[in-house]
Amino acid sequence: MLATNSVPYVGWLTESRARPMVRWVPNGEVPTLLSEGVRRDFGTENREVGMAREKRQVEELSMWEDARAMIRKAQAEGIETVWDRLEQQTPHCRFCELGTTCRNCTMGPCRISSKKDGKMQRGVCGADADVVVARNFGRFVAGGVAGHSDHGRDLIEVLECVVTGGTSDYGIRDEAKLVRIAGELGVDTEGRPTREIAGDLVEVLYGDFGSRKQEVSFLSRVPAKRREIWKTLGMTPRGVDREIAEMMHRTHIGCDNDAPSTLIHAARTALADGWAGSMIGTELSDIIFGTPSPSYSTANLGVLKKDQVNILVHGHNPVVSEMILAAARMPDLLARASEKGASGINIGGLCCTSNELLMRQGIPMAGNHLMTELSIVTGAVEAVVVDYQCIMPSMVQISGCYHTRFITTSGKARFTGATHFDIHPENAFEKAREIVTLAVDAFAERDASRVDIPDTPVPIMTGFSNEAILAALGGTAEPLIEAMRQGKIRGVVGIVGCNNPKFKQDSMNVGLAKALLKKDILVLVTGCVTTAAGKAGLLVPEGIEMAGPGVKEVCGALGIPPVLHMGSCVDNSRILQLCALLADALGVDLSDLPVAASAPEWYSEKAAAIGLYAVASGIETHLGHPPNILGSETVTHLATEGLEDLVGARFIIEKNPEEAAELLDNRITAKRKGLGWKP
Repeated sequence: MLATNSVPYVGWLTESRARPMVRWVPNGEVPTLLSEGVRRDFGTENREVGMAREKRQVEELSMWEDARAMIRKAQAEGIETVWDRLEQQTPHCRFCELGTTCRNCTMGPCRISSKKDGKMQRGVCGADADVVVARNFGRFVAGGVAGHSDHGRDLIEVLECVVTGGTSDYGIRDEAKLVRIAGELGVDTEGRPTREIAGDLVEVLYGDFGSRKQEVSFLSRVPAKRREIWKTLGMTPRGVDREIAEMMHRTHIGCDNDAPSTLIHAARTALADGWAGSMIGTELSDIIFGTPSPSYSTANLGVLKKDQVNILVHGHNPVVSEMILAAARMPDLLARASEKGASGINIGGLCCTSNELLMRQGIPMAGNHLMTELSIVTGAVEAVVVDYQCIMPSMVQISGCYHTRFITTSGKARFTGATHFDIHPENAFEKAREIVTLAVDAFAERDASRVDIPDTPVPIMTGFSNEAILAALGGTAEPLIEAMRQGKIRGVVGIVGCNNPKFKQDSMNVGLAKALLKKDILVLVTGCVTTAAGKAGLLVPEGIEMAGPGVKEVCGALGIPPVLHMGSCVDNSRILQLCALLADALGVDLSDLPVAASAPEWYSEKAAAIGLYAVASGIETHLGHPPNILGSETVTHLATEGLEDLVGARFIIEKNPEEAAELLDNRITAKRKGLGWKP
């Protein structure tokens, strides 16, 4: 019998590392199967195999020295990383790369040949390549929408718990924004108590996940011309869960067998993310935790401290990380750390949870997606505390090679071998204290001889919410529009998304940003691109020296960086809203603006959803590599050409950053001409 609230734990025995040994660990208990001796000796055989196997040069894997140093350390210690596993998985299945495999029923699985005169032109049910590719891409997008939008739902649940008095750990930090958003969405705010307003807002936003509305609430922010396009095409998002469920229904065998129809609904599903799920997540995070304003912090692995307890928060939802930060500041836990020989407790971030704390609390950012494993390899991390999304399962095994506690906190993201704490609004601070205590106690187990913290942290400037940007401009977007009209800022591009080990880490992210700045195109960043831009020196005012004369003049006058950090991946909704403000001020559609988007090193379902809602909103979007759609000429043509006729934007696929910048600049030039502005 398994104990209640138990989790499986996979460890490796010294005498037989070829087979995992599984046991179950009660909730909150630390796995103890790996003795210190085993931890030290972990991977001897892997090391020998790795040395014998031909590897790419470390310099080809990442552009950052802190990453290269830790990759070398991992190789020396026989620790497998994402790059090793990519090598093992290469070459990839060609059918999968093209999107022409189908496993939607048990008459298959089926593979559709790309050879027009060959066999396997249709699956067992008769579906051709167009249908199969469209089905797969539609489900891929639905997965991304589900992830982002469930994040938004979690924030509604926290606000509801605040309203009902179910928690005292959270509150409403930005009451003015609560009242403003509630009024914007039709809630009566005049003379009413804050909690009553918040309660009504909760009901409105829960409704955006259902099936009763004709459109989601924040479509009130969308320019009328764009809304009419969606109405004509049947793209108007009605409810987050409704669109996801319909996407799954349409792609069930025997349903939507017309590729364009399937893709139209994929766009509708993506729009439910951008203009509902993600936008709800952003706005409620500001209401509950505070609206960001510009401040300084630091980034790279140098933010770890040799003499302190290092806790890294990782994932996407600030609900957990905010409580970890609060607990780490408690005097009794700081005293406990001192008793263990530490000079303090240091909180750092990874990926989008890091962006959330960075924007609001100034907490330093240790790294982006491809730095997550490497942060543990420093040997200086006492605990990695995760919530959900973009968390590599391998981090559990790598943590087992050191003294690091790998701690999960969400029932939606359980990891075999992790220590799990069920965190809910009602018990968040209590559990956060337990987690920080666990990390503090782990400090005593740290092996100083294995600690290597590369590099020194670089300064970054963050916190550019739309409220902060408008405040800096005097309260309206007009100064930005005037700078764009004069050509000092020729356009704006949001560079967002991930890392992908198929690219030299951050080379595309940084290369594109620098190329655009030279063309006097202002750059906005979110998510994993944040760390890249920061390490490249683009998130400080001094970075204007890498920009063209126009951006240099405007940003220099305002004392801001040439690249503005706007938050986590859900905060791409801030960029959508900013574009809508510009369009409304000019009286044009979103597709008329000299703006574009890019996800240079993307990899996830969420990134596909982001890219599709940007395009469906009329914003041309660049990808560094294509999604798995090339097996269908119809789908590929629609994505790269046909969508332009339907929604006024399309996808651009280009792996060279300079050439991608040229393509985006061409788009911006054309839109400037369309507005009657000097190209």
